[in-house]
Amino acid sequence: MNASVMPPASSARSSEAPYVAIEGLRRTFDVSRPWLARVIERQPRQILRAVDGVSFEIRRGETFALVGESGSGKSTVARMVVGLLPPSGGDVRITGVSMTDPREAAARRRLRRRIQMVFQDPYASMNPRWRVRRIVAEPIRAFNLLQGEAAIGRRVGELLGLVGLHPDDGVKYPHEFSGGQRQRIAIARALASEAEFLVGDEPTSALDVSVQAQILNLMRDLQDRLGLTYLFISHNLAVVRHMANRIGVMYLGRVVEIADGRELFRAPKHPYTRMLLDAVPDIGLTGRKRIPVSGEIPNPINPPPGCAFNPRCPFANERCRTEVPALVEGVACHAFQERRLPA
Repeated sequence: MNASVMPPASSARSSEAPYVAIEGLRRTFDVSRPWLARVIERQPRQILRAVDGVSFEIRRGETFALVGESGSGKSTVARMVVGLLPPSGGDVRITGVSMTDPREAAARRRLRRRIQMVFQDPYASMNPRWRVRRIVAEPIRAFNLLQGEAAIGRRVGELLGLVGLHPDDGVKYPHEFSGGQRQRIAIARALASEAEFLVGDEPTSALDVSVQAQILNLMRDLQDRLGLTYLFISHNLAVVRHMANRIGVMYLGRVVEIADGRELFRAPKHPYTRMLLDAVPDIGLTGRKRIPVSGEIPNPINPPPGCAFNPRCPFANERCRTEVPALVEGVACHAFQERRLPA
């Protein structure tokens, strides 16, 4: 995979309504010990804030990527977007339909088949006792898209061919395929419902580098051919650079920077984004001064006050330690807003 290749900018006009609009999304988990144990040991409840006020938009036909360290809340956002996890607050709107408002339940049911998810481990998302043709055909039957076994079988063969497999592979079981082939099957299953919006949760992180490139190129090709919209979750910056039109950087449940893909890699603004990019090996031996990675992501049960990144940030001051920065001009950083960051 050529990490220097960037996807073309989205053709969607900024005046168009966003395909996906996420506003103030929050998710908390109660990780407290059982009630009686807390009473005996006089311990308070413990609430984990996995996602805390995330907002961004995705335009039709583009790839929006969320990046960040493990534990930053990326996968939790992905699961809330597709409806696998109810949010504790905020809203997700896809084509204007709320994924949380009970008054829009009927519209949400009609929208459901157009939203699919591709998981990190495709084998874990498949029934090992089913043949591939049944796995891929399941969304067609569930949404009643075709009638008759012959028509469904032809459609399954078309989908397998679309993702680079042979129609005859439908008689095999998931364990008879490699990891990359299973991910192709998972993509074919996602497309079986005539989906328009795919959420990829680390879809290539478990694959070899050469196979990663094949899957990513397949996803790019399908996007061009079918007009798909992607939310892409990854911690691999080379993958994100290859795939994304725009990128959101998450840290401890919050989005700290949103930028065009080319701009983010050319001139990152938030100190955390700079740290992530500085961690990538300098193959070109440019000699550019880098900020070494220091510290670890804090405990989300007891996050630091103010900016969550302040314990690891070399530019933090007293304001950073007491006041949570707002996302202004695509950056949530007091040092950036006060122009204290070096060029």
